[in-house]
Amino acid sequence: MSDDIKPEKGMRKLYATALELGPLVLFFAANSKWGIFVGTGVFIAATAICLPAYRWMEGRWPVMPMVGGFFVLVFGGLTIWLQDETFIKLKPTIVNCLFGVILGGGLLLLKRPLLKPIFGAAFQLTDEGWRKLTLRWALFFFFLAIVNEVAWRNFSTDTWIASKMFVSFPATLVFAFFQVPLLKRYWEGDDNPFA
Repeated sequence: MSDDIKPEKGMRKLYATALELGPLVLFFAANSKWGIFVGTGVFIAATAICLPAYRWMEGRWPVMPMVGGFFVLVFGGLTIWLQDETFIKLKPTIVNCLFGVILGGGLLLLKRPLLKPIFGAAFQLTDEGWRKLTLRWALFFFFLAIVNEVAWRNFSTDTWIASKMFVSFPATLVFAFFQVPLLKRYWEGDDNPFA
């Protein structure tokens, strides 16, 4: 019975990842063919479809994609309405700064690692592990905001979009990979999947 549950859980995780990344991939594709304004419209539509699909599949609203989705709708809508691509270019900076401020502020003001309520079901870490992981992600979100600012203010729209695909996204994967030793070290319990 447990053998049947593992593949089903793995497929659900794959679908959830596709729902999170799908709008961004469609944005890249539509932008390359029809330009930033059509790409932004596709991004908005795909986000509006994927978030409820995620909710239906997982039985919960995904916190970080929901925040990102809100900003896609607002800043994407402003981009199309005002025909000004600045708004969609600012969105990653604002979202990443918001995540950095929330995570960092939770540690400084509330003395709580706010990643724990979001990812506590996936990772069983000690309090020190949660604090360190939260601090690292807060700083990384600020780094992503700086990368976005440099890219959109100093380069063409196509280069800015390429930076999302070839700099920010790979950097996020590499950064997440480098958190594995922390997860391994601060895992609480005997069932450490990183051991």
